[in-house]
Amino acid sequence: MTLKKILLPILAVACFSCGNDPLPKPKAMLRLDYQKPEYSKVDVRLPFTFEKNNNAEKISNIKLDGVNDTYGVDINYPTMKGTIYLTYKKVNDTNLETLLRDAQNLTQKHTIKADEIESIVYENPEQNVFGMFYEVGGNAASQSQFYVTDSINHFLNGSLYFYAKPNYDSILPAADYLKNDIKHLMESIEWKK
Repeated sequence: MTLKKILLPILAVACFSCGNDPLPKPKAMLRLDYQKPEYSKVDVRLPFTFEKNNNAEKISNIKLDGVNDTYGVDINYPTMKGTIYLTYKKVNDTNLETLLRDAQNLTQKHTIKADEIESIVYENPEQNVFGMFYEVGGNAASQSQFYVTDSINHFLNGSLYFYAKPNYDSILPAADYLKNDIKHLMESIEWKK
């Protein structure tokens, strides 16, 4: 009788405990789909024209410092909570070296938080546009920076910033999307005479 009392609960547990083994859930990846970019020419009161993504807000925030021939333009992407800040300065006989050094130093300030900084030379001799594109990896404040110049009259530099604490994994999809917009902007620049 005692054997029955022992075997009966063991058999009951064995019968009812059979089933599928629990499986861990697979790692999920955040999926962010952005609209395919469509570009249109921006020709406002600036010494240059360029093409911007139609997904960005209309360019309306143009600041002018008439004394130093300096312009500031913000290209806002509210759905991505990011902005490409452009600064134009007129080149004179003495300031090109300073402008180049300042643009390069601005990028190098991000080395504290950056995992890497990749630089890509840009040249378009037909349009007389030469410059550098910097892709900043890691939790730096700016993920992309660039400058272009004709080395005689025009100098334009730009930086991408997000309105969020830098977390590279979280902003990577938006940073990649806007990196392509910056490259297109660089490729479409035409200086005005």
